[in-house]
Amino acid sequence: MIDCKRMAFAGAVLACFVVAATAQEKTRISFTAPAAVAKYVTQHSIPVGDVAGHELRLFDLVRTFGADGPMIGGVRLVEIRSVGYTDYTDLNGPGFSYSTWTLANGEKFFAQVTIVSHNAGWSDPQKKGAENKTAGPITGGTGKLANLRGMTRNASQFDPKTGTNTSRFDVEYWFTASP
Repeated sequence: MIDCKRMAFAGAVLACFVVAATAQEKTRISFTAPAAVAKYVTQHSIPVGDVAGHELRLFDLVRTFGADGPMIGGVRLVEIRSVGYTDYTDLNGPGFSYSTWTLANGEKFFAQVTIVSHNAGWSDPQKKGAENKTAGPITGGTGKLANLRGMTRNASQFDPKTGTNTSRFDVEYWFTASP
């Protein structure tokens, strides 16, 4: 009798670990957003005035994906909208943005990323614009994505003057048991 109770208890404990492991199963995706899908909807630069080339910039960047957009949780990604600011001197410096990722079913998830950029022309005078790296947490979402958590990372080549932006994204996500 005691052995049956121990086995039942052990089975229940094991089931709890399986449920917890399933809830935390991580998925990784990588994809490229070419310049053709990216558009700066708004950019405002304000010269700081302390040194030449130092500007604060507000931006609204929208990347729109077609039928070949990446899949997230089994649903196609249709748009990433990033609204943020940069504090650049000659395209070198930090920034921050809030991103809204919209899926084909209308559900959304949100990320907050830190940006570090450097002028591409410093290492190669033939290059124009800048390169940046971003990283930040997925902070939740709507509908079935309310329990989504994870991390977004990206590397971009961009030029605010011409409005071009090409990015490679690496996203790791999982669903938590509760928000």
